[in-house]
Amino acid sequence: MRPFAQPASGGAQRPAGSSGDTDDAGHIEYRVAHLRDRLAAEELAELGVRAEVRAGSVVVSGTVPSAECREVLLRTVHEELAGLAVHTDVVVAETASPDHAEDLP
Repeated sequence: MRPFAQPASGGAQRPAGSSGDTDDAGHIEYRVAHLRDRLAAEELAELGVRAEVRAGSVVVSGTVPSAECREVLLRTVHEELAGLAVHTDVVVAETASPDHAEDLP
């Protein structure tokens, strides 16, 4: 549990280091770095996905091998970055063989 800072001039108390409703850039970067660690190390082991801070929000983009992997990825992103503005652009790679021949002109 984090200690509470005393407000400078009245008002409600908030956790020390907190900037109110918005996270400071360093805190967001820390959370994004932790997300990257989880994506690389946990069950997903996904290295083909990028997470970047842009204009105060987090953009998660890349390609995953299956719809199930995409769901696990999105769940992990929402767990780690709850309360932040997150934009996702994660696509599923088509790995199935084609069902018909390609017609070339």
